[in-house]
Amino acid sequence: MLDVRRLQVLRAVVTSGTVTAAAAHLGYTPSAVSQQVAALERQAGTALLERVGRGVRPTAAGLLLTEHAALISAAVAQAESALADLRAGRTGRLSVRYFATAGSTLVAPALAGLRAEHPGVRVDLELSDPQDPFQEVADGRADLAVVIQARGRAGDGCRLVHLLDDPYAAVLPLGHRLAGEEVIDLHELSGEQWVGSEPPGPCLEPVIDSCAAAGFSPDFVIQSEDYATAQGFVAAGLGVGLMPRLGLRSRHPGVVVRPVRNPEPLRVISAAARETALGQPALHSFLNALRDAAATGS
Repeated sequence: MLDVRRLQVLRAVVTSGTVTAAAAHLGYTPSAVSQQVAALERQAGTALLERVGRGVRPTAAGLLLTEHAALISAAVAQAESALADLRAGRTGRLSVRYFATAGSTLVAPALAGLRAEHPGVRVDLELSDPQDPFQEVADGRADLAVVIQARGRAGDGCRLVHLLDDPYAAVLPLGHRLAGEEVIDLHELSGEQWVGSEPPGPCLEPVIDSCAAAGFSPDFVIQSEDYATAQGFVAAGLGVGLMPRLGLRSRHPGVVVRPVRNPEPLRVISAAARETALGQPALHSFLNALRDAAATGS
């Protein structure tokens, strides 16, 4: 393989016309320049320069390599410029995963803030099941994910940044016997039929665990994995439910929502990011924007 540095020495000689002028330009001695050219000629297997009076001129092979040396130099300069843009956050790409209820309340305003600060950075967004995004970050398929119930899962090259605690509230049909209460003790819902709004996983676990702590297991008679649909079932009088506050931003007119206690279920929402990506200005800005959105929306 041809030595790239020697190619640049050859280019300096051809451009300046003499070994002495090239040496002065490069900060080498004339002898060192001659040695570099001689070594390159051995690598190339042919003469690259020929003497003309007090100067030199390139052979056909020397001219060919000089042209390629110029291309290499331009490519390196472009790479350095691109790297500087990336390190400064002027360009780049972020791969972000999020779950549905975090989209409008956290990710959308954070993305708007990122675009204002780093307009040249492209963000690839993908909606994921709440159980999956953390592993995508750990496996290197995503730079950042908004995740649920991830405490204790740091490691695997990932860092967790707490965003907010999202409490669950009781969702009752209008006219329910507890609809007039300001706060409901969770055990008061023990004899009710329930409408499920969560698939098995980190969003359902706080509900099951809190009900167990209150001394009962919820009787799910209807299952729905969509908060709007679940509210519709509740409004029709088919049961009661527990849903997180972020999932209740759009209220069905036929339900009432009341806080619960003893205990109050909640899901912990965090951002998981790869440690190797945290040095990117764009990712740092996106994390800050997520924190701001969480503080505003909580």
